[in-house]
Amino acid sequence: MEFYLTAIHQGLAFAALGLGIFLSLRILNIPDITTDGSYTSGGIITAWMLVNGWSPIIAVIASMIAGACAGIITGTIHTRLKVHPLLAGIIVMTGLYSINLAILGRPNQPLINIENLLMSPSVNSDHSSIILFAFSVVLIILINAFLKSDMGISLRATGNSESMVKSMGVNPDRMKIIGLGISNSLTALSGSLIVQYQGFGDINMGIGIVISGLGAVMIGDVLLRNAASRKIFLQLIAVVLGCILFRLILAAALNIGIDPNYLKLITAVLVLSIIAFGKIKFTSKA
Repeated sequence: MEFYLTAIHQGLAFAALGLGIFLSLRILNIPDITTDGSYTSGGIITAWMLVNGWSPIIAVIASMIAGACAGIITGTIHTRLKVHPLLAGIIVMTGLYSINLAILGRPNQPLINIENLLMSPSVNSDHSSIILFAFSVVLIILINAFLKSDMGISLRATGNSESMVKSMGVNPDRMKIIGLGISNSLTALSGSLIVQYQGFGDINMGIGIVISGLGAVMIGDVLLRNAASRKIFLQLIAVVLGCILFRLILAAALNIGIDPNYLKLITAVLVLSIIAFGKIKFTSKA
């Protein structure tokens, strides 16, 4: 039972990552690979600051700012230099690897006996559950409110039709930069929470993480396939549930004895299966 409870905790910590990918992929319609780098940056900055005596709250805020900067750089490269967003994300992600290594000064950093938001001698598992759940609920409420604001509506319109946005007098390039900044800020928040939960930061922790977030978004799509309403609020909840289910499925795979070395392969196959299931289901209805 404890094994699956840990998976639920990880799913809640990954909720910010899933919501960030939802914003870039579903709202802006941009495949953003910056995620791998900004997720690691969030974790690395948090680990470094905690080891050097900074407050966990300040560490989280600094991580989110760093993630936002990474997203803004990607958005600027894409919009100003007219570089494909996929390539722009790869460029920033590659640069972030060296920056993250320079910040940490070593490949990994354990957080033994260091106070943080989630794990400390005075914070038990139940409190960790409450904190992670509270983060997820607050994020859903804030993102839902933002996407219903004037700027949020412009952001959604940018992903649907840039020409329509231009006719409304809105700068689509500006919307893309803002959207990618928010998306990667959420991704960095997830990295920060994961590091505080697992008790160490690693320079390679973000490799392939975009697939996990994509899997959560895909599961959310499947959950809402038969839903009567496709409201943004329901989509955000579905993404968070998708994050939890995704981690539970991986936990079940490990629990039945599958070698952890094959975890990335299992993740890739799982995401492919979810995509195939959605396509087959959609085709059969058509």
